[in-house]
Amino acid sequence: MKATDLFRKPPGYILATMVCCLGGFIFGIDTSIIGPVTVMEDFKQYVGSPSPTIHGLIVSSILIPAAVSSFFAGRLADALGRSQGIAIGAFIFALGAALEAASVHIAMFVVGRVVEGIGEGLYLGTIITYICEISPPKDRGALTTAPQLLTTLGLITGFFTCYGTVNIPSSFSWRLPFLLLAVYAFTFSVVAFFWLPASPRWLTLRGRTGETEKAWDRLDVPAADREKILNQIGDHLDSAVETNPLDADGSVVMTATNQKPSQRKQPNPKKVQLSHVFSPEARPRLLLAVFLMGMQQLSGIDGVLYYAPLLFQQAGLDSSRSTFLASGVSAIVIFAVTIPATLCADRWGRRLSTILGGLGMTATMFLMGGLYAGDAVHSGTGAGRWVVIVCIYVFTVIYCISWAVSVKVYASEIQPQHTRASATNIAHGSNWISNFLVALFTPALLANSSYGAYFLFGACTLLTALVCMVFMPETLHRSLDDIDLAFKTGSLSERLKLPRRFP
Repeated sequence: MKATDLFRKPPGYILATMVCCLGGFIFGIDTSIIGPVTVMEDFKQYVGSPSPTIHGLIVSSILIPAAVSSFFAGRLADALGRSQGIAIGAFIFALGAALEAASVHIAMFVVGRVVEGIGEGLYLGTIITYICEISPPKDRGALTTAPQLLTTLGLITGFFTCYGTVNIPSSFSWRLPFLLLAVYAFTFSVVAFFWLPASPRWLTLRGRTGETEKAWDRLDVPAADREKILNQIGDHLDSAVETNPLDADGSVVMTATNQKPSQRKQPNPKKVQLSHVFSPEARPRLLLAVFLMGMQQLSGIDGVLYYAPLLFQQAGLDSSRSTFLASGVSAIVIFAVTIPATLCADRWGRRLSTILGGLGMTATMFLMGGLYAGDAVHSGTGAGRWVVIVCIYVFTVIYCISWAVSVKVYASEIQPQHTRASATNIAHGSNWISNFLVALFTPALLANSSYGAYFLFGACTLLTALVCMVFMPETLHRSLDDIDLAFKTGSLSERLKLPRRFP
């Protein structure tokens, strides 16, 4: 490698992916600061020593608005474009964080969480869709998992921000993390709005072919990859026209078979999304994506991330700074293992990593639940507490190298092109709803039964692994035709078939 290669400007699609990763960064910060903030003494005085149920409600109030808005995120992204949808969502998120930082009453704080959730639901799913649509096939897996890497960096930033502010003798101890979050989110919104190129796939689907080549040039996507992507769009448009032969005004859509995809009259995207997302072709893929995205949260990962200080306190760490430090260390571990997991995203099978990851998480959850049920965990004495602390770390590592990498990519890439944006965001809605349930009930479960939450999460991961063994086809290094065949035939042999490696 020449020395000048180290300073060469990365391709535009890499830079665009890096910008999108800022969305994962602010998501990670919000996830990691809300738990520590709610156990800070100044915040508890501000709220009035909340019960476990109120504690869970404060933390989870962001999630139902995120779930609701995520159902409309695909429509927004289809109407205005992926990049504009991301920018609008990030701006709303920034407003919510600012309201939390400036709140003068707990009701205002909760309203800020709700506003923040609306923005989060709008931009987060669209990021994955956008990266899928601008990435060359050989880089798609690694690039679509890159936001997860920045999410883990956000976790570190959030935990250690709280570690540094916990001893500030005023409400600034919990306001400062939200103030910084608002600044990060507003910066992301501005950059996405003014710089992020439009998705060439979206431009083609909208019939704006004159702008498509300019977008490809800005993204520096090789010409060979552009042709493959446009051909894939043409195939999906043919399918859409065959099953929906009427245009929005009721006239018949005529498509010549010898036209290039960019020359064909595009069907109305709104009409396509409404009529096809639950069609017999798309429905099995949608249901599988909704199941996987929901179970991703019911694994308990956000119970660990939101309430890490509470979990470590229950395991025997007694001071706030000790639990915050342990939480920060867990975030560093997550970040460290996510780097190789991201780089190897296109080497590990989606199916195998999901199944083995589910079984590994089941083992750690059942082990922690068994220790608590057997009264083997005591504060200050015994080896049981250290086994639990190590298991928390092991659980997060297994999650980050398996489900964190495979599930979101899989949920997006199995969808037909003409329903991908809406289907992906519906699946994210399932993710938000499950996340809400975990965030709401985890404090109450831990308060009423030290082991119940662990057995519940372990049962969910075991169920998911079993379902994936039967219903989850492999997609890694398989063509779109092969993926279509696996879902259309329903053949177990097709689902178990090992991926073909393309040159």
